[in-house]
Amino acid sequence: MRKPLIVLLIVVLVVLYASLFVVQEGQRGIVMRFGKVLRDDENKPLVYEPGLHFKIPFLESMKPLDARIQTMDNQADRFVTKEKKDLIVDSYIKWRISDFSRYYLATGGGDVSQAEVLLKRKFSDRLRSEIGRLDVKDIVTDSRGRLTTDVRDALNTGSAGTDDEVATPAADDAIASVAKRVESETNSKEPSINPNSMAALGIQVVDVRIKQINLPTEVSDAIFARMRAERESVARSQRAQGDEEAAKVTAQADYEVAFISAQAERQARITRGEGDAEAAKLFADAFSQDQDFYAFMRSLRAYENSFKSNQDVMVLSPDSDFFRFMKNPSTTTR
Repeated sequence: MRKPLIVLLIVVLVVLYASLFVVQEGQRGIVMRFGKVLRDDENKPLVYEPGLHFKIPFLESMKPLDARIQTMDNQADRFVTKEKKDLIVDSYIKWRISDFSRYYLATGGGDVSQAEVLLKRKFSDRLRSEIGRLDVKDIVTDSRGRLTTDVRDALNTGSAGTDDEVATPAADDAIASVAKRVESETNSKEPSINPNSMAALGIQVVDVRIKQINLPTEVSDAIFARMRAERESVARSQRAQGDEEAAKVTAQADYEVAFISAQAERQARITRGEGDAEAAKLFADAFSQDQDFYAFMRSLRAYENSFKSNQDVMVLSPDSDFFRFMKNPSTTTR
């Protein structure tokens, strides 16, 4: 008796375990029976909130949907401004599921990639139209984020604005086609939802942000080349001015050196002249005191200078006064 009871207990536990499913926090659950979605009285898919729930074991399965905010990074793309200038814009989108039943049907069973394909097309077309209405200055100085706010609101409401240039027919047609299919499956139509908005897919765009705005490579290279040429021109001008100032300083320094040298030479000549005059005066005073001694000393110096070399030859008249002191040391001029 115990074995059948144990087997029965195991079967009951397995069935009970298979009958329970848990929807985690941050998720919502869609239950399918034989591959078809369970629907409510309004023919909309049943959505299960986080918590513990029951289902028919082995016949029903649960498909979880992420209720958290998702981030979609967009590849940097080229956009044209109002003045026909190209910009490379890098951006991202924050979005979440606002209507899980509609989202499930619109994305072929909760496929995130399908949702992001439609969202990216709508966003790209809308951003392209908005940038085409503005010039570069307005885009770069958009400190209040009006551009991204307008894009976010347009994605959520599907409004094309009053200007036909803001319309996004290509993306609108794709979204409207999906929305029409969802309405045909549910046999209902909500007039409050614009079929061209992301709300028609059960999606709410939480935020739109532009990460970076750059010029195309060919344009930025040309700008950098022009800036480099301008800087080089300024550098050449500065160098020329520096060379001119250096030449002025060098010329002034050379002038001052020449002036100081001339003044020094003048002063030296004056000093030498004064010294020579003083020496001449001393010699004159000494000569006037003893003329014979002075004549004798001069003759000795002349002899010394004349006979320094053994090869000197002097031709003199015999009666010359040059050797008078050698002939007769007592000779005087008196």
